[in-house]
Amino acid sequence: MSQPAPAADRSDATPAPSSFHRLADFVALPRLEALALSADGTRLAVAVQTLDAERKKWRSALWEIDPAGSRPARRLTRGARGESAPAWAPDGALLFTSARPDPAATGDGEEPESALWSLPAAGGEARMVVARPAGITGFAVAADSGAVVVAAPAMTGAATAEDDEQRIKARKDAGVTAILHEAYPVRSWDHDLGPSSVHHFWLGPPPDEERPGAPAGPSDLRDLTPEAAPPRGAGDDFVLSPDGSLLARSEDVPEGPAGRRTRLVVTATDDGTTRVLVDDPLADVHAPAFSPDGTALVCVRESLSTYTEPPDHTLLLVDLGTGRARELTPGFDRWPTAPQFAADGTAVHFLADDDGRHAVFRVEVAGGAPVRLTGDGAYSHLQVARDGSALYALRSGYGSPPVPVRLDPHAERQEPVVLPHPGDVGPLPGTVHEVTTTAADGVRVQGWLVLPEGASAESPAPLLLWIHGGPMMSWNSWSWRWCPWVFAARGYAVLLPNPALSQGFGQDFVRRSWGEWGEAPYTDLIAALDAVVARPDVDGDRTAAMGGSFGGYLANWVATQTDRFRAIVTHASLWDLDAFTGTTDGAYYWEREWGDPLRDPKRYEQNSPHRFADAIRTPMLVIHGDKDYRVPIGEALRLWYDLQKRAVPSRFLYFPDENHWVLTPGNASVWYETVIAFLAEHVLGQEWRRPALL
Repeated sequence: MSQPAPAADRSDATPAPSSFHRLADFVALPRLEALALSADGTRLAVAVQTLDAERKKWRSALWEIDPAGSRPARRLTRGARGESAPAWAPDGALLFTSARPDPAATGDGEEPESALWSLPAAGGEARMVVARPAGITGFAVAADSGAVVVAAPAMTGAATAEDDEQRIKARKDAGVTAILHEAYPVRSWDHDLGPSSVHHFWLGPPPDEERPGAPAGPSDLRDLTPEAAPPRGAGDDFVLSPDGSLLARSEDVPEGPAGRRTRLVVTATDDGTTRVLVDDPLADVHAPAFSPDGTALVCVRESLSTYTEPPDHTLLLVDLGTGRARELTPGFDRWPTAPQFAADGTAVHFLADDDGRHAVFRVEVAGGAPVRLTGDGAYSHLQVARDGSALYALRSGYGSPPVPVRLDPHAERQEPVVLPHPGDVGPLPGTVHEVTTTAADGVRVQGWLVLPEGASAESPAPLLLWIHGGPMMSWNSWSWRWCPWVFAARGYAVLLPNPALSQGFGQDFVRRSWGEWGEAPYTDLIAALDAVVARPDVDGDRTAAMGGSFGGYLANWVATQTDRFRAIVTHASLWDLDAFTGTTDGAYYWEREWGDPLRDPKRYEQNSPHRFADAIRTPMLVIHGDKDYRVPIGEALRLWYDLQKRAVPSRFLYFPDENHWVLTPGNASVWYETVIAFLAEHVLGQEWRRPALL
């Protein structure tokens, strides 16, 4: 009979060596998650997540960062419901979304939906700008005019805000939750699509502090996309031209009988007329950004994958007058994302995975090869100063969570200036090292190794092999959900390799295992593992493998191919590829690579782990959330049953209300606590200690 373990957040008067030694300390660390630069370049806003007073939710507040790096960070908002998505208006007001109650409202007992709020430039109380019956999901601000467009759900057939509200109320009063679908898909990640769809509403310049007025009502918004209907995607991928005259957005369109792709359209905000700007039947087109003078636009073209070829990415420069587009990054063997024009419009800055980093690049509009501006680190939320003096971003890596930094717009492979911020996590319980090895086919495989303090030839550390999701991503940035330092604090080394299908190593690196998930990705992992366990400070006899999503698929595959590991943890994992393809939220995407399972079952039969279940000997911990629509819960239920009926030592950690990730503090703590206990039992040979809250 196992004994329950003490609660992970037990009171302990002894100071911990780091914030990663106690889970209660770890989940309480501040988390920076967004960045916005004011028009005059003198103020940065960042969203910071911290635990609420009851320690049951993370709440986001807005802080101000000094771009010059002279002043300490200061908190700007303190709403009990939190604030997020900061963006500056040209007049210096800070716009954001929040579900905080409107102090001017009489109230009807209903919890408020997310609305658009404004904090005056001179300070004072924030005020509501506009709300919608079902809340606001996002907004865009015109850089010069300050005009605003908000994205918000609206019921199908609702002509006005009042009609929308009445339809919502009628469904609620009648107890109806049913949704009638007439096209695929029907859900996305963790939510159902329909009966509403995302529309884009013109607000214009909101009242400023000199002419405050009353909050705009739903009727004050003009629907720029009245024909939007479910299924509806890309509702958050939109931007306004500097003068506010044009709204550019990606739009979902059918691709075959049950597929979807995105094209780029622009809408005139004065009369709502829409024209298609880029419509490529062989690609998704998204991430638009306007030039400073509003005459051109840059966007990402992502070719649709096929049975024989993976996707590829490039940047397109589009002339808004003629509609003509040309490639900005021809021959660039990386996948550009998040493009932004330089201040003078002569270049475009963008982000791309490159050799285990997520780097900032610059490419001249006139032509030429992209230039990498950053060395180590993974960058996000890139901001361009309008005077051309600097770039700002959040930078992370395995040695640091996201922190705000300042960059030179031209210098290559630079080390940025870290700005004062409220996201310090204290000392790390170990060191991080870049590692490389040569795969069976001679290809270089890059990765990262986190070593705990004290690892040595005299005291080698047990090793955890972590396998990333995607599959087309790479280990390159800090993760709160899969944080190796929590395990380093408990004496483990953590290997984070980037095997075949990882992005940032060139198109051929992805192509070499396209449609063959069980081939090069697996042998690359084993090659990386063999190289690391040859080190004297790593114990090759005490190892475990862990992965989530595609990484969970590979963890399952590993379990069917070898018994060299003492334990395997598989989270949100694919088990039966045929069943997965039919029930995931976007089946058409996966069928492009694997084919129709009824007409061409070869890849399913060769690569589906469930077909080799009889070979599993390794104890397994299965973890899954019931709200996961990307990898539906049926995958875990089938895997769990297959393990149990074969008497494989196994446990199933089930989250009824979590999605593809585990997003609440309590459940995140239990996730870590259960994994730690499972590894201690099988890797370290300790007695199983069931987490107290389970």
